[in-house]
Amino acid sequence: LIGGFYLRPPAEDEEFQAGGRLRRFSLFPSVAAATKGQDLKGRRAMYNFIADVVDVSAPAVVYIEIKDTRHYDFFSGQPMTVSNGSGFIIEQDGLILTNAHVVISKPNAMVTVKLLDGRTFPGVVEDVDPNSDLATVRIKCNNLPVMKLGKSSDLRSGEWVVALGSPLSLNNTVTAGVVSSTQRASQELGLRGKDINYIQTDAAITFGNSGGPLVNLDGEAIGINSMKVTPGISFAIPIDHAREFLQKGADRRKAKGFSTEKIPVRRYMGITMLTLTPEILRELRQRSHNVPDNVRSGILVWKVILGSPAQVGGLYPGDIITSINGKPVKNSADVYEMLSGKDRVLNITIFRGVEELKVQVTPEDPE
Repeated sequence: LIGGFYLRPPAEDEEFQAGGRLRRFSLFPSVAAATKGQDLKGRRAMYNFIADVVDVSAPAVVYIEIKDTRHYDFFSGQPMTVSNGSGFIIEQDGLILTNAHVVISKPNAMVTVKLLDGRTFPGVVEDVDPNSDLATVRIKCNNLPVMKLGKSSDLRSGEWVVALGSPLSLNNTVTAGVVSSTQRASQELGLRGKDINYIQTDAAITFGNSGGPLVNLDGEAIGINSMKVTPGISFAIPIDHAREFLQKGADRRKAKGFSTEKIPVRRYMGITMLTLTPEILRELRQRSHNVPDNVRSGILVWKVILGSPAQVGGLYPGDIITSINGKPVKNSADVYEMLSGKDRVLNITIFRGVEELKVQVTPEDPE
């Protein structure tokens, strides 16, 4: 044997003499003996705490689908699905909490809600706050399973959380992680005029589970899944802020009787976006995200709606918008201002990776 040596392992527990003392030698570490013949039955039940959370919480999670009533699928003859997301039931008579961007992504949209048991209902948007990205949807159904609401003020960094959702109508899709920060201020995310401390987690929040619950290990919703910036950086709206939104909606209906909130109307581009603040840019670069060094601010395109003007114009998820019609874009409010302006065509400067490009988008007028 070239370049090697031969070692004869002694018999198990072979005794040998060393320095006048009797010692024992074993080829295997002593810890192996501790598990020899040990019954491992019951460990699944003991450590599957994530599965326990899912069992308690999943029945209240719903799939929300948005269909365009002006465009029909050639093969099925049904309205085309342009977006989808999740939500969760908070009242037995069919009140569902979700993200505003899930249900107001397109004018003339039809909202459909699918329950865990497979039943499908038309949904009506009851209340909406686009600034904090919260909305409620009502379906006509009673005796539904309800998600328990916890307190996000009690949440601690390092605490385990579970993000639930139904992406693409796949029920009980689950991701888990820990809370990275409970004090991610809205100003850091470029949301002006809102005093919200967002929950940051490394649990993956995707297009499909956006609007679904972020749940603690007691099975209580402590946040509403909002968006993932990059792997390891996701954000959720604290449930304490959602409670205020829900209370305002209840007070308004009590004072005026039942009525649905009028959805704000502006020209439609078809993207979900996140303001790139210096703090978020720094975190993206620390995680080796492909962000050019000369980008100091802008908008990250997180989602592009199928068939939207943004998709037709050539925008893709991950693009960074830095200017529109020659005007610098520093936050989402700048984009909304352009959509409310008189310019019919938006000439958009973007970075796709390290390459600077220009695309042209013609937003749709509300009808």
